[in-house]
This record gives sequence, structure tokens and C-alpha cells, in this order.
Amino acid sequence: MNPEETFVRLGLALAVGLLIGVERGWHERGEAEGGRTAGLRTFALVGLSGGIWGLLSKALGPVPLGLAFLAVAGALTLFRWRETARGGSLGATTLMAAFLTFALGAYAVLGDMAVAAAAGVATAGLLAAKDWLHGWLRILTWAELRSALTLLAMTFVILPVLPDRGFGPHEALNPWRLWLMTIAIAGVSFAGYVAVKAFGERYGPLVAGLAGGLVSSTAVTVDMARRAKSAANQRALLAGVLAASVVMFLRVGVILALFGPLLLGRLAGPLAAAAVVTAAGAAISSTSTASAEGAGSVFRNPLELPSVLGFGALLAAVLLMSKVLAAIVGGQGVVLLAVFAGIADVDAITLSMTTMVGASTTPVYASIAILVAVAVNSLSKSAFALGVGGLRFGLANLAVNLLALAAGGVIVAAQPWS
Repeated sequence: MNPEETFVRLGLALAVGLLIGVERGWHERGEAEGGRTAGLRTFALVGLSGGIWGLLSKALGPVPLGLAFLAVAGALTLFRWRETARGGSLGATTLMAAFLTFALGAYAVLGDMAVAAAAGVATAGLLAAKDWLHGWLRILTWAELRSALTLLAMTFVILPVLPDRGFGPHEALNPWRLWLMTIAIAGVSFAGYVAVKAFGERYGPLVAGLAGGLVSSTAVTVDMARRAKSAANQRALLAGVLAASVVMFLRVGVILALFGPLLLGRLAGPLAAAAVVTAAGAAISSTSTASAEGAGSVFRNPLELPSVLGFGALLAAVLLMSKVLAAIVGGQGVVLLAVFAGIADVDAITLSMTTMVGASTTPVYASIAILVAVAVNSLSKSAFALGVGGLRFGLANLAVNLLALAAGGVIVAAQPWS
């Protein structure tokens, strides 16, 4: 290791300590000088100390490094014990953070600098997210947490052993890819579910619609339309419905970016145009959301095993039907399927098109199928809004959706599709 690299690595060890120390120091800024175990300077010195002892271990071997860690850990533990005895508070977070800071300081010298830096940022982020994480745990029930843990266990146990090849007619079903896509959508839906529980009732339909759109924009539309039937403030609920539709357009874009980048170039423009128009409608309608009722009660936990397996079965059915129709009647078949699939959901047809493009269907037909599904889904939500929410609420929703689809259509017409 040349001198320049040595300085850089020691600087990283110091920087990791400073980063973690800034968070800990800010968190305990109300304590008097000398009244806390470790603050900004202490964490910086612990990180640098780890780097120095890591550097010395290259010449002296690992034993002195281990002894140095035990010495630092023992001193910090003693001070933390005295602090706890004096203040009566319990908590080992600061102590564990200090231990990790020493270890990351040593690793910054001995290992990969990018990994050490990333771990330092992750540590500071976890420490800073205390209130958010504790709040998240408070709003989750044990059944919801158990569902998430069960699904994580199934994913990390089952996914690695699933075969990554096609089965069935036209080899339409790839178990590994099918489960991966199912888990990805379930994870996004769960994030929206938690956000609705955390923010929907407190901040009103606009934020609830944004969060609920991660679960199901159709469900948001039906629920808020039901509320609008007897609500004095329909504009607030309309803003929530439109916000959910904005998220639907963004969801399709994210799915394409993750699983079908070949299609994203064709569809990014129309999706963005439709999202912008819908967002403008939501913003105009949101001028009076403060007194409206939230939408946090409409959703079931999307990580419940029946929900996950149900979406997986739907995705498998759409994949299979898409391949069969494409083989029988060509690309027009998947467009026809998109008309029916898009009535209640766009995720399944979008995911199926990402697996078929270049194999069973052309990028043009795959793109058209996704656009058709998005258009049908938007119009079906307007139909729900009309039928459930009444004429005024439904027509307002329909007007915005038609403008959004028209904006997307202009972009479609302006770009080459050959």
C-alpha cells in the first residue's frame, strides 16, 4: 500500500466515524458536555483508531487489532454502564454503533473502501431512522408482520432453488422469474399498504391516494367514489383518486425499467405525459383536501399468502394466455387479451409483455398491449367512479382521464413505431 492510498483509507476511516458521530451527536445534543458516553469527537476517534490498528495489523498480525478492539469496547461499555446507572435509561444502540465504527474503520484500511463507505452510510441511516422505524412497528399488527416474515423466508429459501427455465405450453412459465416478479409487486404493494396505514387518515385523500396507488388504483377509486356519494367535499376525494392513477402510470414505468427496458424507450413518453396531466388534475382538485376523510380502511394486507399466491396465479394465467394467443393469431392476440386484463389490473399484463418481447411477440405489439391495458384500466376506473360516486364525481374523473389518455396518444402518434 503506497502512502497516498494509506492516507485515503485512513481518511475514510475517519469519515465513517464522523458520519456516525454526527448522527449520534445530534441525537444526544441536549446532554450536557461530558454527560454522554460518545459524541461526535469520540466516534471520529473510534473510527480513526480502527483504521490505525487495521494498518498496524498488516505488520503485527491480527492479535493486536483484536486486543485493541477489546480495549475500546471495554472502555465504552464501562462508560455506558455508568451513564445508565446515573440516568436510569436502558439502551445499547450507541454502544453497538461505536463497536461497528471501530470495525468499519479497520475494514476501510484492510478491505474494500466502497463496502466500508456504504456500510457507514447504512449505519448512520439506521440510527437516524429510529423514530420512523419505531412508528412503522407500532402501526403494524402481528399478523401483518408475520406475513412479511413468512414471505421473506419463503423467498430466500424457495427462490434460489426454483428452476430458471420455461415450462408448459410454449415454455410460457418460468418459475424463478414468475416468483421474482410476484414478490417485487407484493413488496411495492406492501409499502403502499403501510403508507396508507401511517398517513392516510392523518393527511387526507391526496396522500392516501398516492400511497394507495402502490396497492391498487382501482381499489382507491372504488373506495373514494363510495365516500364521495355522501361527502360534501368531493374535490378532495377526486384528488385522491387521480393521485392513485398517477402512481399507476409510474408503476408501469418502474416495472418496465426493472423487467422490460427494451419497451421503456417506447412507452416512457406516453406514460409521462398521461401522468403529468393526471397530476395536474389532482393538484387542481386538492385545494380543499384538509377536511376530507382519508382512505386507510379499504385495503387488505397484500403480503398475506393467499393474496401473493393469487397474484402469482393471475400472472401465470396471463403469461400463459399471452403466449398461446401470440402463437395462434400473432401479436394481435396479446392486444386483445390486454383489453380484458386491463379492466382491473395492469401489472400482470405489463409483466407478461416484458417476458414475451423479442420471443413470442414483437416490441411494437407488446408496447401496444401495455398501452391498451393502461387505457382500459383508466376508463374502467372512470366507469367505477360514475357508477359508485355519482354523475358529477364520475364525469370529473372521466374528463381528466380522457385528457391524460389524449396527451399520451399525442406522444404515441408523434414517435416512430415501425
